[in-house]
Amino acid sequence: MEKKQTKVQEAIMKRFHYSTDQVIDKPFNWKQLWRLLAYLKPYSKSLLPLSIIMVLINTGVRLVIPILIGVYTLDKAIVNKDMNLLTKLIIGIAVLYIVNYVANRLRIRWMNQLGQGVIYDLRKHLFSHVQGLSHRFFDQRSAGSILVRILNDINSLQELFTNGVINLLMDMILLIGIIIILFTLSPELTLAVMVILPIMFFISTSLRKKIRRSWQLVRLKQSKLNSHLNESIQGIRVTQSFTQEKENMSFFDGVNTETFSAWQTATRKNAMFRPLVELTNAIGTAVLIWYGASLIQDGLNLGEFVSFAFYLGMFWEPISRLGQVYNQLLMGMASSERIFEFLDEKPIVNEKDNAKQLDRIQGRIEFKDVEFSYDEKRKALAGINLVMKEGQTVALVGHTGSGKSTIANLISRFYDPTKGKVLIDDVDLRDVTVPSLRNQISVVLQDTFIFSGTIMENIRFGRPDATDEEVMDAARAIGADYFIEKLPNGFNTEVEERGNILSVGERQLLSFARALLADPRIIILDEATASIDTETEVKIQSALKRLLNGRTAIIIAHRLSTIRESDNIFVLDHGKLIEHGNHDELMDQKGEYYQLVKSQFKMLEAM
Repeated sequence: MEKKQTKVQEAIMKRFHYSTDQVIDKPFNWKQLWRLLAYLKPYSKSLLPLSIIMVLINTGVRLVIPILIGVYTLDKAIVNKDMNLLTKLIIGIAVLYIVNYVANRLRIRWMNQLGQGVIYDLRKHLFSHVQGLSHRFFDQRSAGSILVRILNDINSLQELFTNGVINLLMDMILLIGIIIILFTLSPELTLAVMVILPIMFFISTSLRKKIRRSWQLVRLKQSKLNSHLNESIQGIRVTQSFTQEKENMSFFDGVNTETFSAWQTATRKNAMFRPLVELTNAIGTAVLIWYGASLIQDGLNLGEFVSFAFYLGMFWEPISRLGQVYNQLLMGMASSERIFEFLDEKPIVNEKDNAKQLDRIQGRIEFKDVEFSYDEKRKALAGINLVMKEGQTVALVGHTGSGKSTIANLISRFYDPTKGKVLIDDVDLRDVTVPSLRNQISVVLQDTFIFSGTIMENIRFGRPDATDEEVMDAARAIGADYFIEKLPNGFNTEVEERGNILSVGERQLLSFARALLADPRIIILDEATASIDTETEVKIQSALKRLLNGRTAIIIAHRLSTIRESDNIFVLDHGKLIEHGNHDELMDQKGEYYQLVKSQFKMLEAM
């Protein structure tokens, strides 16, 4: 059993060995901090100044009260038995406490609104940015890893923006004010009680890097945990069909244990700062009592000593909170580094500054000496030259890895060619805006993605402004209405995540209706019928004819029976175009296409 678990733990390491997430070991980046604080700018004329005003009122009241209690109440009112002054002081102190209470309430309310607003803006910015990144970005990262950045890492900044930033300002003002007052009351006593500060500063500085790295490691482990959770949920049917629940649980236990251990280490290091401040406070208090007693004998007023004691107690409070804010800052910086890593990610498909809108196209596609590589090592396409005429149905045929899907990706401009040009209606795709291109192209994949929501909403995804009647017309034209009307609520039936209540064929018909509603000029079917049985495929042939009518259609299929009627067939092999023509022409040539057809017939006969 132990040996089996060891193998599972090794599998964990192997699965995450190539993860793009890693601990970012950099010195504290002040530019990055200012970049993070720039998200406060939208609130610089509203919540931010209001919060600062409340901070100033709150800090001012706290600095005044000890003087009133010690110097004025004790040394003047009580010692001189001035009851009139004592009454005024009591009323004044009470009023100040009420002002402090109101200012504190308003500060907390406005700071929470400010913090939530910043988190909202940051999450929106990050999600919007990720939406525009190229396919390569998503190819290199798991969905769980991306979710951690958008959810957990941004959530970890919430405390920093809700309390940390404003509290930092308040505590700095409070600390400076206390130090000035302490030196005013007794320079000798102030120097004596603060002799311990350099030692505390030295120790806390040594903790800084360790705490920061610990929180970075926590974020990394959380990312791995989320990746595994997402993978496990998506693949639960495979796990259960192979009875791998125990192994999957062991896998999860390993990742969960790593995350738990990282949290323990980070919190343990984080917890070392507060006891250090409390120890310093205790030493400072002892010095105050010992040295202060001798100063009283030498002429220090009792009221000044009491005020000094008040301020000294207040002095360690912002010191402790500054340590907490600093720890929040370290946690925030660990998360912000991961967030800005995504925000700094640039799409590999960039629009030119002078990119123009692509007007409604005819649909003629041309590849001129196109080369492409996904990893800059192995060529996925090598010197491709081909023309797809407008309104034609063309097919891309070849073994796995021959470059069929790569051609489709270049037409949709999910990638740009390494060399050469891809043109539509004689316009280089790099000269036009991406939305104006993709708005005229629809892609139907083998694994149709159905979103949570209603049937109506899923079809309308192709054109959000379509009316209900237009959605229904698209479904009828494809022939999807026959099963939709049998559902409990027809077009308003809620489908589960990924459309699990629907069969493969029904999901595919929905994807055809979605594509038809979008009314593209070019449509790409990437193994769109590969998962459908032959009987179902026959039923949806009429839907395909309706969908492809009047459009340039590119069909990628291993099942050659689906492409016999294509106007032109391009045969690819290892990224090179080796044959093209219609079915009869290619069969007469008795080349690669002929061999592919022949091998499929043999396979069908064997079945």
